[in-house]
Amino acid sequence: MTLPGSPIRLALEDGSIWHGSSFGTTGTHIGEVVFNTSLTGYQEILTDPSYAGQIVVMTAPQIGNTGINPDDNESRRAFLRGFVVRELSPVVSNWRSTGTLHDELVRQGVTGGAEMDTRAITRRLREKGALKGVLTTDESLKDADLIEQARAWSGLGAIDLMPEVTCDEPYGWSEPNATEWAIPSTAEIPSANTFHVVAFDFGIKSNILRRFASQGCRVTIVPARMSADEVLAMNPDGIFLSNGPGDPAVLTYLVDTTRQLLGKAPIFGICLGHQILGQAFGGQTYKLKFGHHGGNQPVKHLPSGRIEISAHNHNYAVDPQTLPTDIEVTHINLNDDCCEGMRHKTIPAISIQYHPEAAPGPHDADPLFMEFIRMMQDWKSGDGG
Repeated sequence: MTLPGSPIRLALEDGSIWHGSSFGTTGTHIGEVVFNTSLTGYQEILTDPSYAGQIVVMTAPQIGNTGINPDDNESRRAFLRGFVVRELSPVVSNWRSTGTLHDELVRQGVTGGAEMDTRAITRRLREKGALKGVLTTDESLKDADLIEQARAWSGLGAIDLMPEVTCDEPYGWSEPNATEWAIPSTAEIPSANTFHVVAFDFGIKSNILRRFASQGCRVTIVPARMSADEVLAMNPDGIFLSNGPGDPAVLTYLVDTTRQLLGKAPIFGICLGHQILGQAFGGQTYKLKFGHHGGNQPVKHLPSGRIEISAHNHNYAVDPQTLPTDIEVTHINLNDDCCEGMRHKTIPAISIQYHPEAAPGPHDADPLFMEFIRMMQDWKSGDGG
């Protein structure tokens, strides 16, 4: 298609330069370049705060065909630093669409690059790992200068992104999923407001909140830096640690808070929340070569042998070799044996690395929300305290 923008370049720290045509806004943006293998759900990817600081390359050959609609946003805005596709669809065809991907990127202030060789970029990232890069529409900048700018950037490992993605004040959530969304049978769902979940906002996705609300929970979302005492003063029946961006090893204050909350109420962590909980248990995290980003990752639930096809977005993982003996690894990734879930053997605390709420992917892992609810039921009845 004829794109509305100007020439665009993606310069990687390994010295490679990739050319294309821009859409969305113009500008120069530096970030960590990762690829996502999802065939659908690009709007969820765009508005997932876990992508803060990253330039996302989509491996699907055509993006934009379903347009944009306000119901599929996962947060208040886009936090990623760039969006790269092979082909921007010339046609928007979906009954829910209210606008185009190009127009939405303009509104969000995001620069996109199309007509780029995303297959070759992905092959390079798989070989060399996630790379620092610069995405620019500024034709006055020399290729060599862009490469040097990418190399000189400190990278995400030195940045605390919580101030960018977390909320400023506590707020409540009551909106459930649309009726089309698969949920457990009504016999399993507690009556409305049976359980009060306090959710830490590390960059929380809205569909996580919808899943809790759909299953009878009253949810209070709190800033990342809220203290353990302040959270406990809210009398939670359960505490949720959300997804979020960046290197978990630099978030020592979140680990300290989580450690203070262990055993005070049931805890459930997803993605970054899983990594924070793992460190609170006494474990360590490490960076994956190119991360897991997509909607088709096979995960095995070790206690039952059940296989789940799941949605992922993470560059870091918990090292199971560093976990103490009172922690059980419950899930592993069948592609690389990465730790994808764990639980404490005596304290009500569970976590998973992937996303059971992810809307563009399968719903295989959705029962994990009910597992957390059962933990709260046991805790409230005195069986789990």
